[in-house]
Amino acid sequence: MAEKKNLLTDKGLKKLEDELQELRVVKRKEVAQKIKEAREQGDLSENAEYDAAKDEQKDIEARIEELEAILKNVEIVYTDEVDKEKVNVGCAVTVKRLESGKVEKFKLVGSTEADFLNNKISNESPIGAALMGSKAGEIVEVEAPNGTFQIEILDISLDDE
Repeated sequence: MAEKKNLLTDKGLKKLEDELQELRVVKRKEVAQKIKEAREQGDLSENAEYDAAKDEQKDIEARIEELEAILKNVEIVYTDEVDKEKVNVGCAVTVKRLESGKVEKFKLVGSTEADFLNNKISNESPIGAALMGSKAGEIVEVEAPNGTFQIEILDISLDDE
């Protein structure tokens, strides 16, 4: 079975590459210095600073490994090449929930970049999947875990974050 591609916008790719560089170059050195300083304090068996630094080192290495795995199997969506006539990854979509009249704006991204608190929804989420390929003015039915609802697509754009 082929490994699933990690869909990223060009901006999302840059953000992950920057994070990986920061972890490799800056954070690794910082934590190595913390471990060195904690070792110099003597007895490691009851040294909270040493334990904390080792835990931080473990977390940094795990995140580096995670980022490397994501970037190894990435498919990039260049936002300047996205067709803004239809909803696609990289688009900002303004929708209105028909039952409540609530208007929301989402940026559609791959699951790796999804961040609901910052209105970035995955193309694999119920709303994202329902919106994919639709045009402004269309009414789309969303099948969510808590029931089905309808949303109207008011606008599709390539707004920056």
